[in-house]
Amino acid sequence: MISNLLGQLDLQQIVSAFIVLFAVIDIFGSTPIIINLKKQGRPVGAWKASSLSGALLLGFFQGIGHVVKGDGQLFDLRLFSVAISSFAVAGALVIFLMALEMILDITIFKNQGPIKEATLVPVVFPLIAGAGSFTTLLSLKAEFHSVNIITALVLNMLCVYIVIRATDWVERKISASFIYLLRKFFGIILLAISVRLFTANFMSLIHNL
Repeated sequence: MISNLLGQLDLQQIVSAFIVLFAVIDIFGSTPIIINLKKQGRPVGAWKASSLSGALLLGFFQGIGHVVKGDGQLFDLRLFSVAISSFAVAGALVIFLMALEMILDITIFKNQGPIKEATLVPVVFPLIAGAGSFTTLLSLKAEFHSVNIITALVLNMLCVYIVIRATDWVERKISASFIYLLRKFFGIILLAISVRLFTANFMSLIHNL
């Protein structure tokens, strides 16, 4: 089994999945929020935030995104006849809108939930393990082997840990303009990836009609 998993490892898939997840999670873009929380006397534990986020995303991916019937339909949603390609198209649309937010500095997704505070809520959910991350995992599932997605997810959680751990250093050394430019750069990458995901899986849906 281990040799089979090692045989499925693909550096190109890992890098591609890593970039997509990194752009969606956007931990650098979240640093001002994390810094503000610390200034309010609400410190964010780097290990707790990264490990809980990773556990949530991995649990979702393994419990829902990974349990697939032979015909490509999600097991938990078989009553609705929802296929992986359908989720991939929906995820591509969500990623597309998130990319527009990053590029155009507009707000499309608004947090109107009842929970407005606490370290775990703004940081773990929805900043890291939010709807965009969950949907992206399902979209990637339609493209890449699970082992490559999980590897990319683990590497992203390592980045989350390092960035949160070093937020004080980031505040001193990295200017707000650089973070702004970084956000724009990843927004463009995310836009291109969302178009590729949409076209590939939309054609699959049309073909299966």
